[in-house]
Amino acid sequence: MGFFDTILFPFKWLVSWIMVTFHDGLTFLGMDAASGLAWTLSIIGLVLVIRAALIPVFVKQIKAQRGMQALQPDMKKLQAKYKGKTDQLSRQAMGQEQMALYKEHGTNPFSACLPMLIQMPFFFSLFQVLSGVAKANGSGIGIGAMSHAQVAQFDEATLFGAPLSAAFLPQLQGGDLNVSVVVLSIVMIIAMIASQFITQKQIMSKNMSEEAMQGPFMKQQKMMLYVLPLVFGIGGVNFPIGVLIYWTTTNIWTMGQQFFVIRRMPTPGSPAYKEYQKRREAKGLPLLGVSKKKVEEEIEEIPEAKRQRSQPQRKNRKKK
Repeated sequence: MGFFDTILFPFKWLVSWIMVTFHDGLTFLGMDAASGLAWTLSIIGLVLVIRAALIPVFVKQIKAQRGMQALQPDMKKLQAKYKGKTDQLSRQAMGQEQMALYKEHGTNPFSACLPMLIQMPFFFSLFQVLSGVAKANGSGIGIGAMSHAQVAQFDEATLFGAPLSAAFLPQLQGGDLNVSVVVLSIVMIIAMIASQFITQKQIMSKNMSEEAMQGPFMKQQKMMLYVLPLVFGIGGVNFPIGVLIYWTTTNIWTMGQQFFVIRRMPTPGSPAYKEYQKRREAKGLPLLGVSKKKVEEEIEEIPEAKRQRSQPQRKNRKKK
């Protein structure tokens, strides 16, 4: 067992155990244990468990991203301050001031990638589990929490005629081409790329303040908009069908999660924030950041306008 396999071993066991638990539950409810649908739903169940566990991390990610956007004006001033200064002392001083800004706003440049980094061990573990199904079946052994009987069931399970353990690229390289594997892989890869692109696009177009759109943070978002879907699109040709199901499901979860955040907890100063304020105003609710008590206090602080007292006009007395 190599170093990488040693690190992933507990993740492989956990991933396979969650899948087996869902599979046993579905079988108990009356589904065919050997059906591809039962194993597909088990993979989807794995996604739901992992993403639900990552909700606290996602909340921290939102706070960190908003901190990154809030510090953009200060970051611009800092860059202008050290513009053209390439000596080591200036670069070191700029780096220290940048770190101080990150600390002040409680964020860092890598906060946006944190949920994805946490998911990576589970993703690689699932990839190894599903890729090793055929080999384990032939060797008569299990994988992680999966017994040999369950490994054999998974190896023979199909979805729309495509084995869940099969991948697009090996099909093209091998002599025995399964059209169902090719078609389903292409559909899943397109869905995976589209959901990831839409998620990133809605963040950029609706949930970023004007200051953030003009700063370097926007460049990072643009890079993620095109690079990440490209990376997963290219890598997806070598993913087993089961892994594509996992990654497409988690992308759809992310897309829905971002839609909820943009609609209910938008970034201050963003287009989504302005729309949210309009919806609250239309419902007669107080605007965000403006409480009724604060409004009343501000009204009390306004000095009363000096009104010129109108003198009553005397009526002309009738001359006697």
